[in-house]
Amino acid sequence: MSSQAVESTADEPVIRCESVYMIFGDNAHSMLQQANGVVDAAKFQEAGCIVGVNNASFEVHEGELLIIMGLSGSGKSTLMRCISRLNEATAGKIYIEGEDILSMNNKQLIELRRNKMGMVFQSFALLPHKTVLENIAFPLQVKGVSTQDSMQRAKEMVDLVSLTGRENYFPRQLSGGQQQRVGIARSLAIEPDIWFLDEPFSALDPLIRKEMQDEFLRLQDVLGKTILFVTHDFDEALRLADRIAIMKDGIIEQLDTPANIVLNPATEYVRKFTEEVPREKVLKIEAVMDPYDPNEDFSDLKVQKDAIIETVAEDILNTDKPVAVVDAAGEIVGALHASHIVHVLFGGRADHSAKQVS
Repeated sequence: MSSQAVESTADEPVIRCESVYMIFGDNAHSMLQQANGVVDAAKFQEAGCIVGVNNASFEVHEGELLIIMGLSGSGKSTLMRCISRLNEATAGKIYIEGEDILSMNNKQLIELRRNKMGMVFQSFALLPHKTVLENIAFPLQVKGVSTQDSMQRAKEMVDLVSLTGRENYFPRQLSGGQQQRVGIARSLAIEPDIWFLDEPFSALDPLIRKEMQDEFLRLQDVLGKTILFVTHDFDEALRLADRIAIMKDGIIEQLDTPANIVLNPATEYVRKFTEEVPREKVLKIEAVMDPYDPNEDFSDLKVQKDAIIETVAEDILNTDKPVAVVDAAGEIVGALHASHIVHVLFGGRADHSAKQVS
């Protein structure tokens, strides 16, 4: 997960959605006005409409990686396409860095996409007659950047995504994972403030997918982009996200940190997503730590609050004393008790003592 995520909600969000609807159908606008903002999807469907996004409101802050997930037809890709205005929202407000993008004309929208947005989709969409370097440089040349400068920038992106030595390959000479790296490099070449990724790894086989997730985490740690990432894979969402929005029938069922979604699912639908999750592989120590009491008799063992439970559980369970939890500076920020870890991992939904992670 991104170490760059902004925790404070006091800052102006990079993306803000207010009651966004996307309803497909000839009479969608009139029906929405009659419904006074309370959309019964079944009634709209009876009238021949499809509710793609139903009253979505949320914010994404600078450096945050928000994953939108759900099963096929849940509305996740439709919502992302509304935010990038590839689809025109039926109603609501969408702000990018404080600007209402729904009021932008075509010229303003093109400038926004060229200068602030990077997009990566499931299909690599590489130009087959262009080399790796030429594919990456292409969007810069469209912006009017000189050939020399665009190729230099493309070389930097090749190094960033670990494709050095394949600069002059054509797409047909690359593996699926390498082609996806070119797509990622091309989207990053314009130095976007906001990065949209729609199922970018779903066409890859499991081993390459894991490799690309590792690469993605490395890039995000270096670049700290504001990211909207769509996936149907819950394991992928848990591994990558700062926060996750789970959608069903166009509605955001829960938007929360991975730990809170696993420990405290808000609806039965969300609970079904989480019930098979191996918690020890997902949750960090900070999700199960208790407040620090300096009067307790601690063991000599100390663990990092960002450590995944699985990596330190055996050591913790083998000590009969509480274990101090420390932050990156080595300051004690909490305490671990073996009984609490056992309860969270094996006792079903955590009780009220389970820590809410912000």
